[in-house]
This record gives sequence, structure tokens and C-alpha cells, in this order.
Amino acid sequence: MTERSRDDIDDKSKVMSEVRTNADIAGGMTSVEQGGPAQDEPFNPDSLGIQDAGHPSSAAASPSPSAESGLLSLPWELVTHIASHLPAQCVISVLPQVCQTLGNVGKDSTAWQLRARRLTGSQARFPVGPRDDFDWPVACVEMEQLTTCWTNHAHLLARENQEDKEDIPQMRQQQREGKDMEVNPEDDVRLAEEEEGAGVLALEAAYGADEGVDVAVEGEDDEVQPIEGEDQLASLRDVLEVERDHRVQYDATDGNDAAPNHQEDMVDPRNEGDGGEAAAGHYQPPRSPSPPPALECFTVHTDHIAQVNSVFLLGDDRNVCATGSRDWNVKLWDLKAKSRSAPLQTLGSRGNYSTHQGWVWCLASQGSELASGGFDSTVKLWDLQAGGAERGVIRTGAAVLCLQYQTNLLLVGAFDKRVSMYDTRVAEPLVKSVRLHSNAVMCLAADDNYIISGSKDCTMVVYDCRADKILKKIRLRSYLLSMSYCGSEVWAGDNKGMLHSFSMQAGTLKPLSRFDVGHTAVVTGIHNSPGALYTCSSDCTVKVHIPCAPPRTLCTLRHQAGVNGLSVNAGVLAVASGDMSVEVWRPRK
Repeated sequence: MTERSRDDIDDKSKVMSEVRTNADIAGGMTSVEQGGPAQDEPFNPDSLGIQDAGHPSSAAASPSPSAESGLLSLPWELVTHIASHLPAQCVISVLPQVCQTLGNVGKDSTAWQLRARRLTGSQARFPVGPRDDFDWPVACVEMEQLTTCWTNHAHLLARENQEDKEDIPQMRQQQREGKDMEVNPEDDVRLAEEEEGAGVLALEAAYGADEGVDVAVEGEDDEVQPIEGEDQLASLRDVLEVERDHRVQYDATDGNDAAPNHQEDMVDPRNEGDGGEAAAGHYQPPRSPSPPPALECFTVHTDHIAQVNSVFLLGDDRNVCATGSRDWNVKLWDLKAKSRSAPLQTLGSRGNYSTHQGWVWCLASQGSELASGGFDSTVKLWDLQAGGAERGVIRTGAAVLCLQYQTNLLLVGAFDKRVSMYDTRVAEPLVKSVRLHSNAVMCLAADDNYIISGSKDCTMVVYDCRADKILKKIRLRSYLLSMSYCGSEVWAGDNKGMLHSFSMQAGTLKPLSRFDVGHTAVVTGIHNSPGALYTCSSDCTVKVHIPCAPPRTLCTLRHQAGVNGLSVNAGVLAVASGDMSVEVWRPRK
């Protein structure tokens, strides 16, 4: 318990991230106890020494002298300043239970904006989009939770990485003594040169394939030829594999005060409890104990036999996820189960050996309905409440590359340059199909009135569903492969590893900024909310940012294989990897 005078209150350098308000202010003194209340212990408003007429304990009591001369007697500026040191969630959910006056602290827009500025930094612009009707309280809650979880996670992994580096000389010495041989430094140099040369050849082959496929797939009139044979189907696969399958290995620092997060330094769940240390082939010296991380991380070792292209977290409890793979299957996984190597279910109808008859490229869900889109030119609908039963099949006529739900409508972007709208509740679901681009539709976002689409023709289009017309078309220097739309902000990732931000108001899409956050290849997935931004790339990284301008990168997760997509729901992050696994990060309970 610390006591400070009113003059000390203005010292803004002491920011308490988690505090338990236990203030009984009398005679101009403030008492604040650090550490935060236990999560399973109910908050007692009487601990503030303030009684409110609406509180049961004060129904038959008159206001106490300490309340009249305590916290509520301070100038409002001091009250809001004290509240600014409380967690945002406490201001929203706890202070209104104390009394009506303190409940008004959470309605002070200026106080929320000052809090947000402290979280993003004075030089950053936040929000990136319009400030009108921006949800400041939610943004602050998300930013504080994001910073607490991911900054601590990055620091923990950086510490483990540093300890690993310190262990290397000792481990090498033990290996030399055990094998009674000397290590030739020239061998290490030669091996490094060979690996670097192989990487360069792989990149050259990939970019060469990309250029060749463009010529093969597109006709002279800029029309995409129909896929009629195995050769053209293979060409389509090559087009999309080039975008997702660069296996670029690199070492980089974000430059945003975020420590690198190397996936190879994390404990492999496959080695826990089954002699993992012995399998490494050498002795691991004991480490100093690390503080318990704010995030729980585990890997779902799927039984897919090909890359997992997409992942989607389902339900309000985020305990089930769906995966779509190049092995033609969609599977459901229970994230609560101790053993996550066996799926809850492989979706499919009787008589079929797989969910689709081609690669499963994208997933989307609304309510109890799950939609999967594949290279077999179909979208299949699944009823999750009925145990994953098939509800119907939509034949699109072209490979399905992206899915997005609008209210009562399913939007489909396909290789045939069209965006189609389906009402999945009726027997004949097709509502409308419009050609908005001159090349394949790679990503979609929507609200109730407008559809935003990105294409390989380097354009973005805003389509008005009610007026049935294109409102705006924006030409970019690169093409977009992932897009996320929340509030009045649209974030997108392109084929060069760059992020783009746009404002969207009343059908007016306005380009804002273009950011380099350190991705060196295609941005395969993106998710934004008022206070969080997640991105992943085929450069084998996942990055967590605060969505300001420029984005403040909190943590970089490094993978052994390219990352094909991500799904975020209420702070839980699931990542689909090219090594046929799904990795999940979620806050510890």
C-alpha cells in the first residue's frame, strides 16, 4: 500500500498497468494498491469507501463523511487522471458498479483518446481511418490486452533464444569431446554457401514459374481460358502456389521495439513427456525459471497429408477450429482435447472419400453454417449444429479462391473474375453474379450494403449491392491477396509483402497509407479490429501489431514453413502452416 499526496498525482511517469482500486481518500490523500484483484474474487464496491444510493449496502444509509470529502471531492481532472492508471477493462466494467459519478469516467472520450495515445506513442496516428463513431473504449481494451500478452511473449522467447545461443559453445565442446574430432571452419563456410545458393535458385525458379504461368493461363484478349484439362488445372495450381509457397528463410529485426520470436526455439509439444531432450542428441543444461507466459501455445498436428491452406475458429468459445487442405478434405478439431492429433470429424457425404474433389482453398462461417470452397469449382455448405451434415452444394463454374459472408448472403470470389452472391436458405441460391475484374478475384470483404473485392489485375472495386453498380475502382501497384474490414477501416496485404490501409464510409473507399512491416513475401492472411492487427506471410512469419500508422509491431512468430492463413477470434490466434499443422495461441485462463 502506497500513499501519495495530491501533488504527486500529476507524476505521469508512474503508469500502473494492473491495479486494484482500494481507495479510501480522506484529507486529500489517495491510496492505491497495485497487483490487481484475483480473477475469481468478486469486486466489492465498498472497498473504495464510497457509497452510492443505487447500491444495496447503502439503501438505508446516508452518505459517509469520508465519501463526501474523499475521491468524489477531487477535481474531475484528477479523478480522470487517477482512472487513467486503471486497466481499461476496469474502467468499463468495475467503476460503473461503484457509483454513477465514477461510471461517467468511462464516457469521457477525451480520456480514452489520451489513453490510446499513450499506448500507440505520440508520433503514431491512431486510428488510421476516420475518427467519427470510432469505438475508443474497445480499442483501448484490445490494445492493452495485446500489449500485455504479446510483448511479454516476445520478451520470453527472446530470453530463451539468448540462452540457446549461450548454450551452443558448450554443446559443441561436448560434441567434440564425444566424437574426438575437430571441426573444420571451412566446412561451415562451404555449407552456408551451398544453402544460400539453393535458396537463390529456388527463388529464381519460383519467379520464373510465375511469369510463365501468366502467359499460359491468360489469352491474348486478357481473358482467362476455361479449365478443361489437367494441364490447365495444373497451371491454376501453379499460379496460386507461387503466391503461397515461397520458402524464404531470413533473419530480421522488426525495428519496432519488438523482440524476434523464433518458432524453432519454442518447445515442441511432440517432445513433451516422451524423452524430447534425449532425442536432441545432447545434454541440455538447466535454465533459470521463466515467468509463466500470458499466452498458451500449442500445435495441432493434423492428419492432413498435404498443406493446410486455411483455418477458421468456430463458435463463441473458440474451442473448435476447421481446417481446409490440399488433400481435398475439411476437418474439425477440438482445441480443448488433450490429444489433438485426431479430428472431431472429416466433413463429407456418404460415398465420397474426400470433402471436395480438389484443393480446399478457403473457409467461411456464419452462425451454425460453415462454407468451404475448392478447386473443384464448388462451395459446400455444412450444418455444424447437425453434426457437420452437408446442407448443400453450390456449383460456381470456376475454382473458388475466397469466401465472405454478408447478412443472409454468401459471397464467392472465383478464378473466372466474377463475384457471386448466394442465398443459402433457398433451393436456388444464386442471387446475382457480376464481373468486377479482368483477372481472378483473390480476396473479399463486405458489410450489409457494399462488397469490396481485390483482384490479380491490381485493382480494388467497391460494389453497391442495392444499386447494383460499381461505385469505385482503385488501381494499385501490386495486387491484394488478403483483406480485412472492421468499422470504417480496411486493411489488406499484397503480393510484395506490403500492407495497405483504406477508409470506408458510405460506400466511399479512400486509400490512406502503405506500410512495410517486415514481410518479405506474399501476405497470405490479415485480421484487424479497433485495437489489434494480425498478419501472416509465406515468408514463414506471423506478426502482431497495434493498428496505428505506422503499425507498431509487438511480436514476430517465426515458422519452419510458409504460413498460408490465419483466423482470430476474441484474442485467440490460429495459424495454418505449410507443414500440415495448425498452431494456436490463446490467453491463459
